[in-house]
Amino acid sequence: MPSPDRTFAGSIPTIYDRYLKPLLFGPYAADIAERIAALDPRTILETAAGTGLVTEVLSERLPKAQLMVTDLNEPMLALAAAKIEGPQVQFVQADAQSLPFEEGSFEAVVCQFGAMFFPDRVAAYREARRVLTPDGHFVFNVWDRIEANPATQVAADAVCGLFRSDPPRFFHRIPFGYHDAHRVKEDLAAAGFQDITWQTVRTIGRAESPMAAAIGLCQGTPLRNEIEARGDLPLATQIAADALLERFGSGPVEATMSAHVFSARA
Repeated sequence: MPSPDRTFAGSIPTIYDRYLKPLLFGPYAADIAERIAALDPRTILETAAGTGLVTEVLSERLPKAQLMVTDLNEPMLALAAAKIEGPQVQFVQADAQSLPFEEGSFEAVVCQFGAMFFPDRVAAYREARRVLTPDGHFVFNVWDRIEANPATQVAADAVCGLFRSDPPRFFHRIPFGYHDAHRVKEDLAAAGFQDITWQTVRTIGRAESPMAAAIGLCQGTPLRNEIEARGDLPLATQIAADALLERFGSGPVEATMSAHVFSARA
């Protein structure tokens, strides 16, 4: 049975795509796609692609490159495939820890905010290296610590406060639980990668309102699974929205974000 931490089902993919693109993922999708474009690869594999937020930018920036888009979660991948068309883009459901591709198939592998979800990260990195051509590049990002991402921290802490006896700590445990860049570098080295570099990238996430941010964070992520197992999802969403309103005001939300972007050579 899939872990609740990794289950994106029901309405989660649609809410994720609508609300979290501007709040969390859009700015970093543009950043990582620009890094891949600078390498000018002819063949690209995207792992843990989600609803295709990076895929959209890559297909526009590199219209002649062949782009293989994968994710373990079929509902997320189906939404991506429904949005993005083109003969150069293919979608395949696949586990990043056991990829169904031959060695040396791709000049670049890209993964946006997926590594934190891999149960065995070194195994996933070995697979990325296996399918890369000699001297191919693996480019991916992971979140910095949650304290450097205040919109998510405010909402997460508010929801934890609602369920004090058994707080749902999805954000602390998974998305922001792999924030130590030195640990990530060690895992990449263990998988055989060379020339490992990283950069901490800080940018701004936006939402139409505190409620829009709360809907995205509480209902468009696996935090929803934890909330529903404990109680009232609308109440939890409202409490998160109230906390975000107190921190950021009643208008559009603008919040700083921080993530580490890694590049490594096979």
